[in-house]
Amino acid sequence: AETAAEAVEPVTPPPAEENPELEKQLRQQRRLAQLQQAIAECEKKFGKATSEARQIERDILQTPARAMQQADALVGGMVESLLTEGEIVLHAMQPKPGAIEHHTHTLNVAVIALILAKSLDMPAEDAVRLGLGALFHDVGKSQIPDRITRKTEPLTKAELSLVQQHSTMGAKFASEAGMHDQVVRIILQHHECVDGSGYPGKLTHDQIDRLARIAAIANLYDNLCNPLNAAQAMTPYEALSHMFAHQRSKYDAELLKLLIKNFGVYPPGSLVRLSSGEHGIVVSVNPSKPLRPYVLVHAPDVPRDKPRIANLGEEASLSITHCLRQNQVAKDVVDYLQPARRINYFFDKEPQSEA
Repeated sequence: AETAAEAVEPVTPPPAEENPELEKQLRQQRRLAQLQQAIAECEKKFGKATSEARQIERDILQTPARAMQQADALVGGMVESLLTEGEIVLHAMQPKPGAIEHHTHTLNVAVIALILAKSLDMPAEDAVRLGLGALFHDVGKSQIPDRITRKTEPLTKAELSLVQQHSTMGAKFASEAGMHDQVVRIILQHHECVDGSGYPGKLTHDQIDRLARIAAIANLYDNLCNPLNAAQAMTPYEALSHMFAHQRSKYDAELLKLLIKNFGVYPPGSLVRLSSGEHGIVVSVNPSKPLRPYVLVHAPDVPRDKPRIANLGEEASLSITHCLRQNQVAKDVVDYLQPARRINYFFDKEPQSEA
């Protein structure tokens, strides 16, 4: 006789395409795997660009012609990938456990400036000049003693006056090295402010080269996030808020809005608390949803080398409730999330979404 168990028809789950919830989960998993791969690829590109930028910095005084050739190749490659790709995702570079953290201010300024150039649909020729101006904007500091340029305490009046000459010194060097006039102007004017309070020329809005106005904003943002005195560092969220609340009158207002649009309200590198009560770190901007970025979530039961990354653009029930500083988060959470001591950015094309 047939048993009761045998009489029951075996239940096979419907295929994914007939199970909308399962299909949605699989799609999210594929999407997040794509993002993890994109971040790993981006970190490789960033590492290469960092070492090239450092080499350029070392070579520019001894062999300017070779350094300028290297810079043309580096910036030209960045501009080509930025302008030819569709949507670009901005990633915060996560430090590898135990690795010496890379930081180069000039590369950061170039990346931020070129992200703005893409948003402005800037012609490639102008974008290359902007990238070169950003990469060489501090070249004049090489003529000022390190004990002054690397000083973390407040500068004396005489020291400040000397540091402020780096724009003029840099422009003179760039001109003599044969750099394009507009690149020279970016180097000269990257500390000018639209209200006339900047240096060296106390220029106002229209007197400042448009590309120099972009470099000025990129330079300010990186200096706020990565000051010489690490104790004074602002989180990316604080830096954008500070720029918008306190420095709107000094910088091109349209460019400042564009920076916020590109970086999102919660820029990559921000430590956050989620509506679930979990903590996380923003790893990438979601280009179409600036309030809903990609967040690496603190999940102690998940291996750190294959973390859970929440795409808030697709997880409607999850949102960011607070931006935090490291001292507001438990040590085990910080150890897992590994927020960078210095904020570095790089970009890659957005992983293709599925139809």
